[in-house]
Amino acid sequence: MTRTKVMAWAGGVLYLFMLGLLVGGATRASGTVHAVGSLLAVSLLAGVLRRTPLLALAMTLFGSTAVVVGTPGSVHASLAVSYQGQFLSYLAADLVLSFIVATCTRRASIVAGAVSFVAQLLVIGVFAHGDNLTVNGVIALLAMAASCMVGLLSRERREHAVALRSQEVAEAVTAERLRIARELHDMVAHSIGIIAIQAGVGSRVIQTQPAEAREALRAIEATSRETLSGLRRTLVALRQADLGAAASGQAPLAPSPGLADIERLAAATADAGVRVDVRRSGEQRPLPADIDLSAYRIVQEALTNVVRHAGTGRCQVAIDYGDEELSVEVVDDGRGAIENGSAHGFGLVGMRERVGLLHGQLSAEPRPEGGFRVAARLPLPEPVGVPVEAR
Repeated sequence: MTRTKVMAWAGGVLYLFMLGLLVGGATRASGTVHAVGSLLAVSLLAGVLRRTPLLALAMTLFGSTAVVVGTPGSVHASLAVSYQGQFLSYLAADLVLSFIVATCTRRASIVAGAVSFVAQLLVIGVFAHGDNLTVNGVIALLAMAASCMVGLLSRERREHAVALRSQEVAEAVTAERLRIARELHDMVAHSIGIIAIQAGVGSRVIQTQPAEAREALRAIEATSRETLSGLRRTLVALRQADLGAAASGQAPLAPSPGLADIERLAAATADAGVRVDVRRSGEQRPLPADIDLSAYRIVQEALTNVVRHAGTGRCQVAIDYGDEELSVEVVDDGRGAIENGSAHGFGLVGMRERVGLLHGQLSAEPRPEGGFRVAARLPLPEPVGVPVEAR
């Protein structure tokens, strides 16, 4: 059991303990005091609410009902008007209901609203009398309606933000592709034209004029090497560019990170509360700059998602230096799928773009045994022997 789980359940147990003190102790305190105490005590359920919202609602309804039933004078409420404030304890349940409406599925929100509605009106109907019955019933309905409206507004605002973010991602991807296309056209088109012309000349004169054919082949070789170097520089520059450098119009001064910096990344992640177990296999060797940087960014984004969404205290990173491909894998034992589609935001789009540009494969999905797994396979180029020119 992770530390976050222990803290969540410890808060739940402490919440029940505090309710026991409220109901069993301070019997001369008014119902309003008991209600305010139970409302403050619901803060102890923050961990449970984050992990299992419906259970948190059930515990809050139980605690609020216990305050109403256990408060002195509740059975004879008509003789003790001052105790009617005890129904304020249900405001805690309304806060939890608002969170459920804002974050959970619509079906779960409907079930939670129906259960809260029935429970509150049933208790108020039993323990309130006369005019107090009508007043408390109306207040309970208004409070539940307000909490649901706040939750719906929060949900709509978040969904609108997700839609805007998706649109921004699409526009950014399109703009980047156009920029890459322009860069490649400006750099490659001229060189490829020269190569095509020289190849045509060489093929026509190779039988009759071997010296001219050799010159054509040398021009093709020189132009090809120059173009290849330019392509590599362009790819490295594209990988190194970050949002800060793009905004300032300056190239980054620090060298781009790579798999050699994974241990430092793991240490930073541990400072954020998630211990990372790094395992390497295969023959560790220098990699092309674009592959090295992309692999590092994939691991970095996966660890960021673990810290933000998984709710676990540890994960594993596996790096395999194969003969033909590089494999990186990040596995955690957290909650698995991320609700509301947040797993499909900037992070996963960036991973897929990086892997797609390198003609690799990416898998990002919940594991059957629990948790989440991100795995990328990046093909490695075959080593090319460069001939040594004769002196």
